[in-house]
Amino acid sequence: MGKLRIEQKVLGMVSTNVYLAVNTQTQEAFLVDPADRAELIEDWIRQQGVVLKAILLTHGHFDHIGAVNRLKADLQVPVYAMQAEKSVLDDSLLNLSGNWGRAFTVKGDRFLSDMDNFNVAGFEITAYHTPGHTRGGACYYIESEKTLFSGDTIFCENIGRTDMPTGNYSELVRSVQRVLETLPDDVRIFPGHEEATDVAHEKKYNPYI
Repeated sequence: MGKLRIEQKVLGMVSTNVYLAVNTQTQEAFLVDPADRAELIEDWIRQQGVVLKAILLTHGHFDHIGAVNRLKADLQVPVYAMQAEKSVLDDSLLNLSGNWGRAFTVKGDRFLSDMDNFNVAGFEITAYHTPGHTRGGACYYIESEKTLFSGDTIFCENIGRTDMPTGNYSELVRSVQRVLETLPDDVRIFPGHEEATDVAHEKKYNPYI
């Protein structure tokens, strides 16, 4: 579809989807949620022959940010996240890294608000603030490509957990409903775990809307 090619790897101890979004016209790209194995991700970027322009974080849990610090240092790219997620990125207790091994934090470079529009790698992207899984959860929508990166907000026929720090069930349900009711049925959804889906399928089969 259009000029977007999405490459995917599943990395980390809880099988997180890491997406490399490539502009096929310019060979520029951005990463969504680099979970782990920074050296592997760097090799992957080189093998794809693309120039990385940014890292987009859907939220701050350790299993979505594990490779950020190394990639940011090695590739000199900015990190985007929701302003409301800054406290999670800054706190190893809130991002849960200390619970699963080495405690660490991540510093963002550009903090976004709900419905902010920005351009990365030649794509116009809209940031949806979707609290509930964490207080600053985000979904990233590329209207021209009918593509949504949903993180741990929306899964295929499911939604994210809300039993971790800053989670809130009612907020998450509202976030999911808002996204699915706003976007066209043919928008593809690429979640933080498990298989891809689309808006029409979730409207029909997701029990939380």
